[in-house]
Amino acid sequence: MSSPAPALRLGPHELHRLVAQYLLDHDGDHSPTKVAKALGRSNGAVGNALHRLAEAGHATLTHTKPRMYAANAATSRALAVATGAAPAPRVRPASVPTAKAPTPRTTPDGGIIRPSGQVYRPRKLAHLSDVVVLRRLRAAEVPVLLYGPPGTGKTSVIEAAFGDDLITIAGDGDTQVGDLLGEYTQTSDGRYEFVYGPVITAMREGKVLLVDDATLISPAVLAVMYPAMDGRKRITVKAHKGETIEAAPGFYIVAGHNPGVHGAVLTEALSSRFSVQVAVSTDFDLATKLKIDSRAVTAARNLARRREAGDIGWSPQLRELLAFQKIFGLLGLPAAVSNLIGIAPIEDRDVVTEIVNKTFGATFTPLALGTQI
Repeated sequence: MSSPAPALRLGPHELHRLVAQYLLDHDGDHSPTKVAKALGRSNGAVGNALHRLAEAGHATLTHTKPRMYAANAATSRALAVATGAAPAPRVRPASVPTAKAPTPRTTPDGGIIRPSGQVYRPRKLAHLSDVVVLRRLRAAEVPVLLYGPPGTGKTSVIEAAFGDDLITIAGDGDTQVGDLLGEYTQTSDGRYEFVYGPVITAMREGKVLLVDDATLISPAVLAVMYPAMDGRKRITVKAHKGETIEAAPGFYIVAGHNPGVHGAVLTEALSSRFSVQVAVSTDFDLATKLKIDSRAVTAARNLARRREAGDIGWSPQLRELLAFQKIFGLLGLPAAVSNLIGIAPIEDRDVVTEIVNKTFGATFTPLALGTQI
């Protein structure tokens, strides 16, 4: 098996284009590690690119444990993104005020337009808008951890709050120190150049760093970030001649945690660094406002109560309800209900099937191929 081509330095959005092209050229599901090895790129950078593609609808997250992605009908659109030379790292002058408030793009009804173009509807938090709370916490340099089941909107609210002033790390069990801080990459003329990772880039540019699925990253790897999260606000990059990086004003860390997901461990060392920890659950009233079938919303509510009681470990969140409604429109109600049952984990499927069938007043089974037409 041949080695991947030398990893040349890429321009803006170029990695997204390469990753999208890989998905188009290779059928099936692919992990960030698999794509990273094929492209000769860091796992963290590729994982971030896949996460962004999925957020924009240009790829599909097919599995969460482990993360797997596949091309979809919109993947080819990512190839149209303009590319160019990578900009030189920019250090904000010391006079820049800490945590400037970004000017959000909004819809007439008060929604906030995320960088992906999707609309986020703010929710109440401490008697304020959740977006306002996050911006205030950033201004006060108080790190926040958002926790809750996948698909409840943790990433969405962070993107709505900080927009283009946000850098994201999609964490998993394969994330290494180099994926966070940076590593040496071969240039077009054969030299090796150190390319800063997302943590250092966010520190140098005074941006917000979202560590998504932080608790899937090995505690030993995640520990390299701790000096940037306390009063020191600096990191020593041992791999780059022991260089010390000082955080520019505005640098801020926020993390996401999915309790109950296999491999997700919230250590005491990590938890203690987040003074504010916010539970995020699905807003079923919003699901109703979005005109999702009321029976699906009712089934989700009932399953959520069973989950809270500890009877099951999974229940549909807003992400699954939105998918349900889309499939309903494309393939009809039976296919949408059968798929809702089929995406439930095997260990919870009997309970999910019982509640869904009772709610819809009919018998459905997981979506499956039938006899030949």
